[in-house]
Amino acid sequence: MPSPHDPHTLLIADLKDGAENSFQLKPDSTSCAQIADHLGILALRKVLFKGTLTPQGKRGWRLKAQVGATVQQACVVTLDPVNTRLDETVILNYSSDLNDQVAEIDIEMQGDTTQELLTREINLIEVLTEAISLALPTYPKSAKVIVGDASFTEPGKTPMSDEDAKPFAGLAALKTSLAGQD
Repeated sequence: MPSPHDPHTLLIADLKDGAENSFQLKPDSTSCAQIADHLGILALRKVLFKGTLTPQGKRGWRLKAQVGATVQQACVVTLDPVNTRLDETVILNYSSDLNDQVAEIDIEMQGDTTQELLTREINLIEVLTEAISLALPTYPKSAKVIVGDASFTEPGKTPMSDEDAKPFAGLAALKTSLAGQD
């Protein structure tokens, strides 16, 4: 149901009011490269964005979709390429009842990230890009990276352990020393 002038855009006026409207988007390699560049990742492949838009009330639409994609990011330790498969559900509620300024403030305060202002069209590439951005691993690590304990201290002193850094570690040591005095 994409618009004839832009295959990545759904025009609200073209949607069926009383039924579920299906869509499927498989971005070409150029679009994938643009999204990857925008997100600052190495590559984006095997992308499928498939879902429905369903009327919600008198003046709204509910988008429910699945995003599947393979992303390639640089490892935070070695900078080697790291591939991750993303499979995410996207749910957005579009409403024309929202006032531009008030909606942004209310939505941020309520923490509801599914509310969107309904305009004349829905750009599926923008929705897809945001969904991928939110699903990206924050600290991708190569399989070669072995995370171990690191300890640093002055020569001749005992390094502080993770156990020592816990808030009640000092109290436990005090309790043990007091128990030994009995």
